[in-house]
Amino acid sequence: MESKAVQSTSRFDFLKWLVVFALIAIGVVGNQYFSAESLLYRVLALVGLAIVAALVALQTDRGRRFATLLKEARVEIRKVVWPTRPELVQTTAIVVVFVLVVALLLWGMDSLISMLVAGFIG
Repeated sequence: MESKAVQSTSRFDFLKWLVVFALIAIGVVGNQYFSAESLLYRVLALVGLAIVAALVALQTDRGRRFATLLKEARVEIRKVVWPTRPELVQTTAIVVVFVLVVALLLWGMDSLISMLVAGFIG
């Protein structure tokens, strides 16, 4: 009994995804068709279609799983300990200095190799 319910849900999910792709296609074609209209109207129509497409997509199994993933990611982001401003400035300065040192080393090696090759070639 359960497998039939899962199978029918997947069929409806397929139809829902078709509706989502149809809405996206309508948005793309409509934006080109109404290119002479005001940009504001076209953007509002595209935003409206995107909202409807997202709502339909959220009704599918994958859409619900994606929404759950976003909720869990938001919870995890709240757990992150962000660096203080002095830590951020110090880390940024270290990275910039390291990049400059490596750039100077590479420039020096490139110049040395260029002089050696120029000496051999003549």
